[in-house]
Amino acid sequence: MINLQKGLIVSCQAPIDSPLHEPLVIAAMAKAAVNNGAVAVRIDTPNHIKAVREKVQVPIIGLWKQVIAGSDVYITPQFHHAVAVAEAGADIIAIDATTRNRPGDEKLVEIITRIHQELGKPVMADVDTLTAAKLAVDAGADIVGTTLFGYTVETKSFAPPAWELLTQIVEKLDTFVICEGGISSPEQAKRALDLGADAVVVGTAITGIDLLVKAYIAGVRSQESGFRI
Repeated sequence: MINLQKGLIVSCQAPIDSPLHEPLVIAAMAKAAVNNGAVAVRIDTPNHIKAVREKVQVPIIGLWKQVIAGSDVYITPQFHHAVAVAEAGADIIAIDATTRNRPGDEKLVEIITRIHQELGKPVMADVDTLTAAKLAVDAGADIVGTTLFGYTVETKSFAPPAWELLTQIVEKLDTFVICEGGISSPEQAKRALDLGADAVVVGTAITGIDLLVKAYIAGVRSQESGFRI
């Protein structure tokens, strides 16, 4: 039984060129998150999912980011990617459910149906708009996440957190909704739940060492004096 209700899900990921992009390091992050109360973790790539599965018992939301020519869809874009994610030990499969052109001939409803029927896994639909959320729910998605708000052509002029989108989904759709993207403080996480989110994902603010250090360095350098040792 998967229970994420009103819980914190920690996304444990790292850039490919980061020394943190090692399965054992990602697994250690995930274990630390779970030890301190995370109800689930969100993990990218089969190798990382497998390493995390060996360390934690909580649900893993698994995905596989793949860049495919001719399509902007990159989160578990095709069924065979979902197969690899499931075989690695993920409990829930996250997929891009925006209205952008998908690679190959697979339709959204087809990949969701196959994940359900052939893999026996629930699907988290990562969306950017209410329209995409509606289509995902109609296609059979079990969970809708605001993950891609601000990261598509249609929403690039907006910055997450997706408060308005979250509110719209809660009001208009009968689905389990996760607020993900741009949550940078405990106060924002609580606000997401107060607005009706069933759970909240936090990534960079907890595990994004590379991006956080870069942000601090940028701030420090803007205040540099002429003194050198």
